[in-house]
Amino acid sequence: MPRVISAPMTIEAVGTKPKQIEEYVGRANTDMSDISVARMVSPQGWEEPGQRPEFREITLVLNGMLNVTTEMGELIIRAGQAVITEPGEWIRYSTPEEGGAEYVAICLPAFSPETVNRDEE
Repeated sequence: MPRVISAPMTIEAVGTKPKQIEEYVGRANTDMSDISVARMVSPQGWEEPGQRPEFREITLVLNGMLNVTTEMGELIIRAGQAVITEPGEWIRYSTPEEGGAEYVAICLPAFSPETVNRDEE
């Protein structure tokens, strides 16, 4: 039977500035561990620690620009573009441009603080 998600759950973000995370589907809001879908609103100058997640992440940028740093270099993902990162790849996300970015992150399996494997600070 179809399920309506009436509202997302706000999740505390990690990074250099406050970032809004609204989880629609995932461990916190729908008790699902196989997938998570979250909307992010990130300000200019936000940067999170590097990480080596155990999940595939598909990120669709709706507005602005997302900078994705990898071991191979930097990727610039603009509105209307998406990026896929595979489990075990080192990545770091940031939003350096004016206006920040709005994007949707889909993780398979669902995002978990225990499986994101952030760099030690």
